[in-house]
Amino acid sequence: MTQPVEQLPQEFSTPPRPGAPAADSAVAPAAPARLSLPDWLRRPIGNARDISTVQQIIKKRQIHTICEEGRCPNRGECYSQKTATFLLMGPTCTRSCAFCQVDKGHSPMPLDPEEPQKVAESVQLLGLRYVVLTSVARDDLPDGGAGWFAQTMVAIRQQNPGTQIEVLTPDFWGGTGGEAAQIERIKTVVDAQPACYNHNVETVARLQGPVRRGAKYGRSLFVLQQVKALNPAIPTKSGLMLGHGETEAEILETLRDLRAVDCDRLTLGQYMQPSLDHLPVQKYWTPAEFEELGAIARDMGFSHVRSGPLVRSSYHAGEES
Repeated sequence: MTQPVEQLPQEFSTPPRPGAPAADSAVAPAAPARLSLPDWLRRPIGNARDISTVQQIIKKRQIHTICEEGRCPNRGECYSQKTATFLLMGPTCTRSCAFCQVDKGHSPMPLDPEEPQKVAESVQLLGLRYVVLTSVARDDLPDGGAGWFAQTMVAIRQQNPGTQIEVLTPDFWGGTGGEAAQIERIKTVVDAQPACYNHNVETVARLQGPVRRGAKYGRSLFVLQQVKALNPAIPTKSGLMLGHGETEAEILETLRDLRAVDCDRLTLGQYMQPSLDHLPVQKYWTPAEFEELGAIARDMGFSHVRSGPLVRSSYHAGEES
């Protein structure tokens, strides 16, 4: 039987190197004529039963996964491999990145005091072997949500001692307390001993301003650098979405910057425009180009590399532990 095809978002036209000031004021290149979605970005949705089971469990507990909120094309595959990525602290972000499908533009929800326990119960019910915890940016919280990551990790381990936990955090800047406060928030998560600490730079330095509103290239490199300074034993990871108008030379420069702060793991995937309100795709990088970039990254010293059009931050994350 032919599997249903995932309805991917339609595409429309219409240190420092850390902190280089020009990166945040850059203007994105003009959109090209409408680009057709290439065949390599169409894929089967996967086992509908696995997807339905996860959806029922998270809906009943009123918690969220980035797999569903972001309509990840790999979610069926990951669920079948007993891996999922939970979205902590509600579905509404306090920032307004131009690429992201997560809800934004209004006040975030109050924290649900039962959320860490609900996530732990869901992990147990789903029999998950590897869990990724991520969150929206919560600049409204005094610690940016760092303590919430730690609480949720404790709750998961109490019920699921064999489950490994990776974190994919925001930059914990928040605008208050400066660098010292940022380091303290990062330390809170590092002290909870994640199996891997992920923070994405998302795009090259020149395109940070138009793509990642509220974030900075140097600030993201600083997060990864601090994790290693606090605990060199924890693997660090970062990722880029290609297709915003970056050049190959800029990608390679970004990879060198990541290795300069001892980033261990890398993901490279294709950006796909979720709606007319999001940035248009400037280019579809081919599978062969992703393969070539992945090979270069391995030669640079990244210990684990996932590079392909449908790769996302948590793709096959459990295989790296």
